Amino acid sequence: MITRREFLDTLAVSAAGVAVTSNAKSYAQIMGSNDRVNFAVIGLNSRAYAHLSSLKANEKTSRVTHVCDVDTPILERFAGRSEKALGYKPATEKDFRKVLASKDVDAITIATPDHWHAPMAIAGLEAGKHVYVEKPCSHNPGEGVMLVAARDKYKKLVQMGSQQRSSPHTIEVAAKIKDGIIGRPYYAKAWYSNTRKSIGFGKPVPVPATLDWDLWQGPAPRKQYMSNYHPYNWHWFKHWGTGETLNNGTHEIDVCRWLIGVDFPKHVSASGGRYQFKDDWQFYDTLVTSFEYDDKIISWEGKCCQGMKFYDRDRGAAIMGTTGTVVVDREGYDIYDLKGTKTSSFSAKKEASASSSDTMGADSMTDLHFANFIAGIQKGEKLNAPIEVGNVAVTMLQLSNVAWELNRGLNLDPANGHVLNDPEAMKFWNREYEKGWAPKV
Repeated sequence: MITRREFLDTLAVSAAGVAVTSNAKSYAQIMGSNDRVNFAVIGLNSRAYAHLSSLKANEKTSRVTHVCDVDTPILERFAGRSEKALGYKPATEKDFRKVLASKDVDAITIATPDHWHAPMAIAGLEAGKHVYVEKPCSHNPGEGVMLVAARDKYKKLVQMGSQQRSSPHTIEVAAKIKDGIIGRPYYAKAWYSNTRKSIGFGKPVPVPATLDWDLWQGPAPRKQYMSNYHPYNWHWFKHWGTGETLNNGTHEIDVCRWLIGVDFPKHVSASGGRYQFKDDWQFYDTLVTSFEYDDKIISWEGKCCQGMKFYDRDRGAAIMGTTGTVVVDREGYDIYDLKGTKTSSFSAKKEASASSSDTMGADSMTDLHFANFIAGIQKGEKLNAPIEVGNVAVTMLQLSNVAWELNRGLNLDPANGHVLNDPEAMKFWNREYEKGWAPKV
């Protein structure tokens, strides 16, 4: 059995490809060089810094040719950080459509607001680009179906940013569960705890001169600009965001269904509310969900304004079986016997990230997730989180939002996630689009 370090080294070699000599280094950095995948990073406010960090960590096989955002100060700040981290200056652009038109770009990464994820990914595929899209891969279930169809139509790769799929210790514990270390797994509990603050009550204000509000809205029907929308609080408005279940629950639910070996459930229910504050926040701050299968169950408990931890972790998943339990998060795992006595443990904290310290959001899982994506493009390596896999957890959680919205459980078709015999619920399968902006495949 290979060690974790050997595992990491093997992945690094796989992603790096053929090393270039010092004399060839300048040639290797020419846009379009076959030795590197040329990336454009789109949507630069938050998670994009992790993308930058991981592309720096994979600099032998990748190059950032473009960075793109509709807000000039955000664009300029990211461009400056990129030049410092990479040692060269990517081109800057406000309109992603110009980026997609560039023949210098092989792949795009998408870290925009949620309502743009699928439409932009579909446009990127149509333009002949490979796509790395942050979770959630879509704003609604219908978009997820379209994105999978677009991947099939245009024959390019789409990796969703559920980076724990590339975590060596999670891959390791998945194998242990499959080999029977906790018997037959049948219950997976996931959770997320945070202490987010109130977003208050917004008021109509002029759109900042530096922001292209029309392009920011893109496929979403037009709304007046408010003081508490941009750059982050759009997450908590249904028009653009998807709530904490999709913002963070996607990661843990994806891990849960991976480790107990399930896809779409037959029933979903959800209950919760906005309890901590009274403000413009349109989703819950506390939500308890249940995804039921014939012989298994998954639950998610989200508390984004109450930081009480479970198993001394602010996020994670407990996989319970007939002979024991595995508790796993991004920093390691613990194994317990049937009575709850810890029998073994592993901590990944000591394994430093390969990411550059010059960038924010660095973590080794994302480095490996990008390495896997790049190796998929260059060598045909199997993706760890291809879109048809990532879309299952996203759709499940979107349907839990519908169950919460309607205040009732939903019966699903396990083959495709469609809500059975409930036309009212299926109205949430798609959304309305601004005229001329609807995604098409």
